[in-house]
Amino acid sequence: MVKLRLKRCGRKQRVVYRIVAIDVRSRREGKDLQKVGFYDPIKNQTYLNVPAILYFLEKGAQPTGTVQDILKRMGVFKEFYSNQTKFN
Repeated sequence: MVKLRLKRCGRKQRVVYRIVAIDVRSRREGKDLQKVGFYDPIKNQTYLNVPAILYFLEKGAQPTGTVQDILKRMGVFKEFYSNQTKFN
């Protein structure tokens, strides 16, 4: 199973996160399938590769709680659900 979760990067006391698609059995710093975004909690900046995120969500990837909050705030789920209704 694939999850969308945060991968810690940066240095001590200056953390930034990559949002990655990764296998559930991998550790936090393990090899990811694809980098799909970036989140900086200090500057409150977010970059998302929305087509890649939608691709993984359509394939059944589950976002973690924090990633789900980020995606909601950026409006990705609205786009995901509108795409779902087009095909049904």
